[in-house]
Amino acid sequence: MTEPEQTVEITSEAELRQLLGPVAPAAAKKERQSLHEHHRQWIARSPLCLIGTSAADGSCDVSPKGDPPGFVKVLDDTTLVIPDRPGNRRTDSYRNILANPRVGLLFLVPGRGDTLRVNGRARLLRDAPFFDGMTVKGHRPAIALLVETEQIYFHCSRAFLRSGLWQTHTWDPDAAPSRASISKSLEKPEKSLEELERYYGPQYGQNDLYA
Repeated sequence: MTEPEQTVEITSEAELRQLLGPVAPAAAKKERQSLHEHHRQWIARSPLCLIGTSAADGSCDVSPKGDPPGFVKVLDDTTLVIPDRPGNRRTDSYRNILANPRVGLLFLVPGRGDTLRVNGRARLLRDAPFFDGMTVKGHRPAIALLVETEQIYFHCSRAFLRSGLWQTHTWDPDAAPSRASISKSLEKPEKSLEELERYYGPQYGQNDLYA
């Protein structure tokens, strides 16, 4: 990458603090290692969790996991479990965890600007007594991610307020290329655009998501 001559890089934490200032006392004190009842309630209402992982070489991945609210189960004050569901089978995050168990989770609740952040250590399980309780529409997960919490805190809503994410009048789903166009250009060039438009049409979200 060719950088402009005016590019000035930050190379130390001291320089970073000089630019941004110290951590606010309230922000520094809000971390917990164990789950409070408010954390449990938030996880029970969240239908979407983003999982951040890093491989042994430092390469990173963020993977969304979604299901009906409450799909992530809290086992005790420091342990939660996330079931796997059928997807593209790339297993990027799972392969990362086998090499580096550190994970970062971000739980979202629709309409809320604040989010719940959970950092900890993860393990992949192929079976456990609680797998039966994570069955949805007859699909019992083949894999689950067990996370032992180390750092838990609520994140403020400024990013969501600035972005207007939940403000429906700002939504413009046609501003970006359609899913069919993206697939035609980058993933399935052998398919016709008409075929892909039918595939990704209104019935796409009504297909059996758990098959």
